[in-house]
Amino acid sequence: MKYKLLLSCAAALAVLAGCAAPSGSRNDPTYDEAAANRFVALNKEAIGKLVFGYDHGAGRRDTPVLVATIVNVNDMRRTAPLGRTLSEQYASHMAASGFNVKEMKLRGDVFIREETGELLLSREIKDIARSHNAEMVLVGTYSAAANFTYVSLKFVRTEDSRIIRSYDYALPNDKDVTKMLQVAATPSAR
Repeated sequence: MKYKLLLSCAAALAVLAGCAAPSGSRNDPTYDEAAANRFVALNKEAIGKLVFGYDHGAGRRDTPVLVATIVNVNDMRRTAPLGRTLSEQYASHMAASGFNVKEMKLRGDVFIREETGELLLSREIKDIARSHNAEMVLVGTYSAAANFTYVSLKFVRTEDSRIIRSYDYALPNDKDVTKMLQVAATPSAR
């Protein structure tokens, strides 16, 4: 009798153990969760606010616009997957808003003149913009802090580096943003 009771208890434990979730199991996100993700929507909203009311000028709607890679504010020669992803999304949203966005992979070299704090576009960006008749370049920086990553966008006129429009916003440092902020220790991280 004790043997049957012991065997029954062992069988019950085996069945219950099979019902337990394995430790270290992965809970994959769903398509519904992806559709509800605020990252893309927030970036689209940022571009909408940046260009809201922008007057392309009479007959100049087709003037090309370039989008530079969004760079790290602490080292404007470097970016991370976050900066490249933001640039791609900004270009898509600007094109959807009617801008003639040229597909280019520009580094976002932007310089600040020491005494004046004046924003200057790199010679490389100015030369590329001139060769494509682009009057405007979207440039920007990101700065990762403890809880948020702050993004600053500027719509800059290429002829004189004048900031025509700007917009700042913050992204929460969730798992995705934190992962995209990681920079590989290779030259390709530039």
